[in-house]
Amino acid sequence: MAKPQASDVLGHVTLVTGPEELLNQRAVTAAVDAVRAADPECEVSRTTADQVGLAALGDLAAPSLFSTIRVVVVLGLEDLPDEAHEGLLAYAGAPADDVGLVLVHSGGQKGSGLLTKLRKAARVTEVKSAALRPSDFPRFVASEVRSHGGRIDEPAADLLVQAVGQDLRALAGAAAQLAADFPSEPLTEEVVRRYFGGRAEVKSFAIADAAIYGRTATALEELRWALDNGTAPILVTSAFANGLRGLARFASAPRGLRDADLAREAGVPPWKVRILRDQARGWDEPGLARAITAVAQADADVKGAAADSAYALERMVLTVSTARAR
Repeated sequence: MAKPQASDVLGHVTLVTGPEELLNQRAVTAAVDAVRAADPECEVSRTTADQVGLAALGDLAAPSLFSTIRVVVVLGLEDLPDEAHEGLLAYAGAPADDVGLVLVHSGGQKGSGLLTKLRKAARVTEVKSAALRPSDFPRFVASEVRSHGGRIDEPAADLLVQAVGQDLRALAGAAAQLAADFPSEPLTEEVVRRYFGGRAEVKSFAIADAAIYGRTATALEELRWALDNGTAPILVTSAFANGLRGLARFASAPRGLRDADLAREAGVPPWKVRILRDQARGWDEPGLARAITAVAQADADVKGAAADSAYALERMVLTVSTARAR
């Protein structure tokens, strides 16, 4: 969404909705900053909806003691008391010209009836932050890096998501850190691995990749390093399951599809199709079946079916890497 102007906020109700807290916060900040750019002396106040009653709603249209312009931010709209609904809807129908009201709803069904009614008001503008799909997180990382003047390729962005997880604040912080530390060069997998390669999730995927390529010695070496440094066994089996699942979907996809269609079939980002195509050359259907069965057994073992998780994981690595057709 384009950055709002003061005229988009004052005399309007800005309705910020969705489960992504970071994106909601940025929408609120953009609205406040737009008004401050027009009037640095404007008054900004924040409250939570459970503290808003009829008297507080009446105060919205009242002149400020310190400024002619105000921005009022109300968080947790889903908790607005029922008795305040009609007053808020009446205000949204005719907002005060010198007030910018920003309402934040964190998603979910609670308060959805009020949202439906607010959306019908002519001077209500909604800013949505939908929950991100797995394929959206690398794009979010790339956007964050660009916002700091940097560049990152798709494999590196995907690796960063594997390392940091799907918390947007953590991803935004990691992207900012990398962009600041490497201002004049593109961020590659090598750079991300140098900074975050010790993370358990990244190490687990490195083990799985080595085994799927049939590099037994490398996979076992990486596994022992990971276990010695406290990587949870369940992360390793999860990485193997992920890798083999994508490979199996790719192998069973109809012939002649474009890379974008293959990516959808396999449930992976488009750039990873090239890697799957390379990996698939060494696999046949019986080998994939043996490997997937071995991973399922190891997953049960590390969850309590066996006494020695390390042995279960080593056996899984050996089975997977040798199941690959030579």
